[in-house]
Amino acid sequence: MENVLVTSLRTAIGFSVLLILTRILGKKQMGQLTIFTYITGIALGNIAGDMVVHRDIKIIDGVTGLVLWAIFTLIVEFLSLKSSKVRVLLDGEPTIVIKKGEIMYEKLSSQRLNLDDLTMLLRTNNIFSVKDVEYAILEPNGQLSVLKKPDKEQVTRKDLNISVNDFLNIPTEIIVDGKLVTANLTEIGQNRQWLDQQLKQAGITSISQVLYAELQSDGSLYIKNKKVKNNT
Repeated sequence: MENVLVTSLRTAIGFSVLLILTRILGKKQMGQLTIFTYITGIALGNIAGDMVVHRDIKIIDGVTGLVLWAIFTLIVEFLSLKSSKVRVLLDGEPTIVIKKGEIMYEKLSSQRLNLDDLTMLLRTNNIFSVKDVEYAILEPNGQLSVLKKPDKEQVTRKDLNISVNDFLNIPTEIIVDGKLVTANLTEIGQNRQWLDQQLKQAGITSISQVLYAELQSDGSLYIKNKKVKNNT
């Protein structure tokens, strides 16, 4: 029983410290996963795991290792923000693997990629033929940025001279399951009086009657009543 309690305590401490440190390190650890951030994540996880399962490692030693590794990571990332040379050293540089429609075989080899890897990355960009590509750039995080050939680009409304309304808002939830999302209402610069007026125009007397309400990009309010399937 004592062993279980000790393990539980060590796990709770390791989990808490790791959670705090990952929050401090920021979203880049997930959003822009480079080789450096990948190794950092693995190292932090290993240190926390060893601290939990290996009783010969003191808790203070494990926590110290986690904190120091996080501090070193922050220092290196700060240096990379200030110096392009450090940034290139850590993250590498983008590599052009298709240039003016031609596959750059030497560049592919230098990145340890083969043609199957290239076509797979193209398919993740909804491109199923190499001949449709003008440029393809392999980013430091392993993703492929693609520029299609001009005749393969999608036609826009501007190309067809179709008039469009200005984009006024990001679609925003205002009411969810009969409950007001106050923060979103404030974010769009409106108040409860405005919302009550909008609901009244839709024949609704209480927020509790609304299943879902969303501010549309054109400024209108989409309302779905709990009792009526479609109510705008």
